[in-house]
Amino acid sequence: MKKNIKVLHWTPRIICILVILLISLFAFDSFVPSLSFWQQIGAFHIHLIPSFVLLAFLIIAWKWELIGGIIFTIIGIAFSPFIFLHNFRMNHSFWMSIGIIMMITVPFIIVGILFIVSHLEKRKQSSPPDIG
Repeated sequence: MKKNIKVLHWTPRIICILVILLISLFAFDSFVPSLSFWQQIGAFHIHLIPSFVLLAFLIIAWKWELIGGIIFTIIGIAFSPFIFLHNFRMNHSFWMSIGIIMMITVPFIIVGILFIVSHLEKRKQSSPPDIG
């Protein structure tokens, strides 16, 4: 595999893992002193569900880059308005809400596009040259 293909192969995977870890950090909000230990553990696991779903999509993308790329691109685009509106209602700041979108959903759009580009480049490299 050529160096640029290797970089294109690993970049979306590494970015996706890092963004999933970032999203997983939000699960620590479930630890509050008013809940019992087991309630906190239960709430923590419930807050990790989005990370588990994203991890499942990453596994799909790892095997089938085109499908995974489409999934991640759709996730990033589809969730952007919801996350923006939710954060805008909480903080009433347009720019802070845009910053949150840039941090949470835009990386998934980038990951999706990179998975698709990686798939297309590998396909182009493996196809026989046109003689004509």
